[in-house]
This record gives sequence, structure tokens and C-alpha cells, in this order.
Amino acid sequence: MSYELTIEPLGQTIEVEDGQTILDAALRAGIYLPHACCHGLCATCKVQVVDGEVEHGEASTFALMDFEREEQKCLACCATLQSDVTIEADIDEDPDARVIPVVDYEGVVSRIENLTPTIKGIWLKIEGGKTVDFQAGQYINLEIPALNQSRAFSLANPPHDGEVELNIRIVPGGLVTTYIHEQLKVGDKLKLSGPYGRFFVKKSTNTPMLFIAGGSGLSSPKSMILDLLKEGCELPITLMYGARSQTELYYDQEFKDLAAKHPNFTYIAALSDEPADSGWTGPRGFVHEAAKAHFNNDFSGRKAYLCGPPPMIEAAITTLMQGRLYERDIYAEKFISAVDSTNTVRSPLFKNI
Repeated sequence: MSYELTIEPLGQTIEVEDGQTILDAALRAGIYLPHACCHGLCATCKVQVVDGEVEHGEASTFALMDFEREEQKCLACCATLQSDVTIEADIDEDPDARVIPVVDYEGVVSRIENLTPTIKGIWLKIEGGKTVDFQAGQYINLEIPALNQSRAFSLANPPHDGEVELNIRIVPGGLVTTYIHEQLKVGDKLKLSGPYGRFFVKKSTNTPMLFIAGGSGLSSPKSMILDLLKEGCELPITLMYGARSQTELYYDQEFKDLAAKHPNFTYIAALSDEPADSGWTGPRGFVHEAAKAHFNNDFSGRKAYLCGPPPMIEAAITTLMQGRLYERDIYAEKFISAVDSTNTVRSPLFKNI
């Protein structure tokens, strides 16, 4: 059984299978709807139901409040159709966005590495000799058959690499990340789908770039920077990476080597909890503080890309604004877990961040 979904203001109508979410149907049809977490936690995919009936699914009561449900709003990532439906979505055109329909893939774990004590690198070889088509900065949904669960993870490899690379931090009490860290092994088969998200470099602006990342939030900037340098980008590129200590730094030497090879690329790591007697000569403190010092509190004339946990993102936004960078030049990807969903709010100063 299927229903028809009409998406306004595009005026496009697509078929939605029974049990399929609005977001999944749209993305597989090559129609972009705003989204981020894909698990009903962040409210990025909130749309207005103009006509018809939907089932809200597992939408968080914090992301979709009772009064919003009464106003016929829903979260596209969770909502399924109970009849033919018309929705109205806030869709902004982006000249840098490629139309890449979401596709299902099957992959085999080819390699597992301990990148830090809390972050594992997982490499997947896609069956059938396929590669995942995506824009650097986007993410995939990874299914764990043994748990009947799926989670979103950013792609750490640049586009068109032979294998998919994921950098996965263990979340205390997290079912999926605990399984990946403790039970996943080379040779295991996993399913994934993608690409998702609109976190990618605005190449058409031809503007110097600043990447600020924290923890496993390095995945997307790594993919984006490798893609830019491979294409021969000569614009100034700066990566500010924050970690607690040297033991939590990963790909540190690789980025130092890139900086030595490419005069337009600058790499700075800041440590917030490094022992005083460790001999660390780099910046100490939070990454947004290191960025402020490096740029002398003047970020104007750049595009900033932020990736990491919500507190880091909020601190970086405040710092960038104080340093003369504003909404049109700031793009963020927050890592939101079920724990974060109860206390995560959008910046009151931004529409899209």
C-alpha cells in the first residue's frame, strides 16, 4: 500500500510506501528536505501538514511539542502517512548542493583501528565494487543488524575513495557505539544508506575557510579538507581542532604533514585538559579560545564550518560573532544524542544554526 505526498512550495508529488517516513521518501526521490539527526531529536526537519493525516512515530516531545502536534506540524524524519498528504516545508535553494538521491548499500568491515582511547576508526568496503556518492561533510545512517538499530555517522573519507571511513566515539551507555567498540569485528557485514545532510563547503563563494572541530567532530572537516586540497584549492584553509589531551588527538601527524605540503593550509590543535608538565607547546584551553587568539578576534571575510558537541558549537558561535562573523557565514553540524535531546536548544540569534 502506498500514498501520495505533495511537497509545497515545490509542487512535486511523490509516492510513499506504507511505513516509510516523509523524509526517507523525499530524499530517495532526490528531493531535499531540511534534516539533521534523522532520529526525531533536533527538530530540523519540522514541516507543516496542510492536508491529510500522519502518524508522528518516535518524535521526541522536546523536538515536537504537544501544541505543535495540534497545529498539524510533524517531524519528517519520523512521520509516516495515514492518507494522501500535502506538506509545506521551508526549503532554501543552495547553489553548492548536488542532487544525490539516498541509496542503500551493503558493506563489509575491512579494518578497525583505535584512533584514541575513546574513538575507533571503522573502514567499510562496499559490496559490488561500488562507492558511496556524497559531498564532503555529509553523513550516512549505519544499521547494526545484531541490534536492529541505526545511527548517523559523518563520513571521514573524501568522496570517491574506495572505502567508507567512520570515526566513532563511544558514548557512555550508548547501545550502538558500545557494540561497535566492543563487539564489531573485521568481516562483519553492515547496511548503510546515504548521503544525508547539507553540511558541505560553499565552494561557489570562493572565500577563505575556517574549520572548528571537537572530538570525533573531526570526521567531516577531515573529509572536506582532503577534498579541497585534492581539487587544488589555493584559498586559505585553517583547521582548529580541540581535544582534552594528547591521548585524544588523532590524525595529528597527518594534518601536520598536510600543512607542511600545502602553504595555504594551517592546522592548530588546542588541548583543554593536558597535564601541565607534559611538554605540550601548543595552545591550551578550549578550541574557540585558541581560534580567537590565532585570528586576533577578527574572523571577517571567511566562511566558518563548525562540527562537534553542542556546547562547543555554541561557544564557537558566540566567539565568531564577537569577532565579526555572522549567520550567513557560519555553518554547523552538531552531534546530538538521545541524552542531548532533553537540553539542546537552538541559538536564539540564528535561524539555521
